[in-house]
Amino acid sequence: MTRDATTGASHPAGTPLLTVRGLVTTFPAPGRGKGLVHAVNGIDLEIRRGETLALVGESGSGKSTTGRSILRLVEPAEGEVTFDGIDVRAMSSDELRAFRRRAQFVFQDPFSALNPRLTVRSMLDEVLRVHGLGGDASGRTARVHDLLEKVGLDPTVAGRYPHEFSGGQRQRLGIARALAVEPELLVLDEPVSALDVSIQAQIVNLLARLQEEEQLAYLFIAHDLALVQHLSDRVAVMYLGRIMEAGPTDGLFSKPLHPYTRALLAAVPGRQAVDARGERLVRVLTEGEIPSPIDLPPGCVFHSRCPHPLRDEACLRSVPPVIPRPDEGFLECVKVSSTGPTQA
Repeated sequence: MTRDATTGASHPAGTPLLTVRGLVTTFPAPGRGKGLVHAVNGIDLEIRRGETLALVGESGSGKSTTGRSILRLVEPAEGEVTFDGIDVRAMSSDELRAFRRRAQFVFQDPFSALNPRLTVRSMLDEVLRVHGLGGDASGRTARVHDLLEKVGLDPTVAGRYPHEFSGGQRQRLGIARALAVEPELLVLDEPVSALDVSIQAQIVNLLARLQEEEQLAYLFIAHDLALVQHLSDRVAVMYLGRIMEAGPTDGLFSKPLHPYTRALLAAVPGRQAVDARGERLVRVLTEGEIPSPIDLPPGCVFHSRCPHPLRDEACLRSVPPVIPRPDEGFLECVKVSSTGPTQA
């Protein structure tokens, strides 16, 4: 990934490393017989080599399930997931193991993701042995020390257990474990949300450095839009299992078009409201009720909270079409012009 020195725009090269088309993931609804929770409801996205795509939205929008579905930590019900031209959903167990060397998941809670009975050395050594990496015992030990140094930890901590580390240090360990198999893609599920603000900055800087050094691609799942603006190349805004709007970070933050995107941005502390009615947009998030993912509304899933003055029965009747943004992005709305912001 390179950045234009003048505009700051990203220029990822080549075909997408990851392509997702029509992804649907459902779960049985508890106590509802044959009812289903529609966690992910038909989304498309792409990630190129070396770039960061941020997936943002309110809690319950389906962000984490999307990341887990891509790596088949949960099984999608429908859709296509293609990694470097290979159909992920058609992989055998052996093929899936090979795929997970190339695509790793970093969890939100580093403590629950680490085995409390294993020292750091044993944990990382196990990963290397399972995947046939690092050579003999001495080679694996050298690799463990290299991984710890890479994430900013002293190799002398290799004999400690997870409970002996701070939250930020445990997240560094989680990143080291993911890096052990030399992946090309990291799915980062709210990797700093459980950390103090000062530690968040350290982890974000670490992720930026590792991406530059290793040419990693990131799917960065987050709700902190200020952080997303700093770290990502492109942003996809998710609501109730759908992607409402997506585009290059600079363009989407400077010219949000979808009413939901504008409401999210208006609610960012310290950010100037996107227009004179910014306060009204914020109320969309604080007062509106999110529909149930079990009984999805017909038409646009956002219509019950939408502040757009032209909202009408058409929004209720049919799923909105995908229309292009002027910067190679897209949005789903029948009432928004692709050339200018809505007047909410």
